[in-house]
Amino acid sequence: MDKLPVLFDFETTQILKKLIVAHRELAILNGVCDSIPNQGVFVHTLALQEAKDSSEIENIITTHADIYTAIANPEFTEIKPATKEVLHYVDAIMRGYHIYNQRKILSLSCIEEIQSVIESNNAGLRKLPGTALVNDRTNEIVYEPPMPNDIPGLMDNFLLYFNDDTAWNADPLVKMAILHYQFESIHPFYDGNGRTGRILNILYLLHEGLLNYPVLYLSRYININKGLYYRYLQDVRNYSNAEQWEEYVLFMLEGVIRTSRLTREIVTSLRNMMVEYKHRIRDSHPSFYSQDLINVLFSYPYTRIGILKERLGVSYLTARKYLDILAEDNLLEKVRIGRDSYYVNVSMMRILMDSDTDFLKVEH
Repeated sequence: MDKLPVLFDFETTQILKKLIVAHRELAILNGVCDSIPNQGVFVHTLALQEAKDSSEIENIITTHADIYTAIANPEFTEIKPATKEVLHYVDAIMRGYHIYNQRKILSLSCIEEIQSVIESNNAGLRKLPGTALVNDRTNEIVYEPPMPNDIPGLMDNFLLYFNDDTAWNADPLVKMAILHYQFESIHPFYDGNGRTGRILNILYLLHEGLLNYPVLYLSRYININKGLYYRYLQDVRNYSNAEQWEEYVLFMLEGVIRTSRLTREIVTSLRNMMVEYKHRIRDSHPSFYSQDLINVLFSYPYTRIGILKERLGVSYLTARKYLDILAEDNLLEKVRIGRDSYYVNVSMMRILMDSDTDFLKVEH
């Protein structure tokens, strides 16, 4: 299926029950994010986590330490290739978000720009046949993407149903799942289709007004359940019957539910930690406490003296003094990586690294 609409009943009892829960969890998450005074900090932090998780689906593996040291030290030339790809992906998320926010409509040029930032090239839509999917056991071709001449028309169809709510009367979360399948099946680019498609998921939630900020990402859920995810996609391609569609849609809705809950826990924990740091620093060090200082500590979990100097407008020696005091108070941990010193917000990193990802695992 490369074109919408799909003529199946997506209002089955199971789907309707799951939709009620998914919409409720999204609304709760949206409310939590609306209540936070520093949304920008959290948006960027969650985008970084998504970039790491989404890249892992494509076997691009890096660490939080590599990512945050690269952000804190952009002049450092020895950034690992995988880390560079993750940072490109963050840029692609934010680029797509800002373009969509300005236009309130998704265009082919926006999708192409997202993909070009991910891949650091301007190859555009495929002009050659896509790579066929082959069964590793039988060597049988199980799926061949559309030919290049068909891609523009298929993308026009995708954009019609993405942008025009009157084109197809279906629940927006059901449409998100089916649009995701459609984009992945069109496979319009040489590379970066999966990562681009996962960014389009969040843009669709914004388009439908289900979220006010790009904070819900399904990549960690998909990665943990990668085998099921690819199986459901392929089952729909192979059989395209009501049963396979229902299983796939239910899987995606379950991802929305579980990821909404996990994201809410992470955001709430980060918000509480930020409040704790605010009170501790304000009470113990009122002479240099400021909201800008708090923002730096949570925007740059691996902070350098130069960053604080620039963001607070103080001297190098003053910035070092502030950070050393916070390290003495166990609010930060001073570490040496290569030739550079970093002041690590260990409490924040624990929240990002120790979240209960087992909760995302689907038993089947």
